[in-house]
Amino acid sequence: MWSFIVWIAIGAVAGWLAGKILGSTKGWIVNIIVGIIGGTIGGWVFGLLGIGDPTSWLGSIITSTVGAVILLWILSLFNKKS
Repeated sequence: MWSFIVWIAIGAVAGWLAGKILGSTKGWIVNIIVGIIGGTIGGWVFGLLGIGDPTSWLGSIITSTVGAVILLWILSLFNKKS
């Protein structure tokens, strides 16, 4: 149960940080979803770069935030009006 709560908390923090970095304001539910998906993307990208799995909260937040920024950036490319 605790691991699920930690997973949600890290996702929320990462989604919020990514939103602040890109100037995007979303609700807390969207932040959690973006952060969790960002964790998957960040883990994949860091794996491609040869950076190991994070072993701390801070490493998990950084990985998830990087992935969330990538996700929000890609989504912004589709949302731009011509």
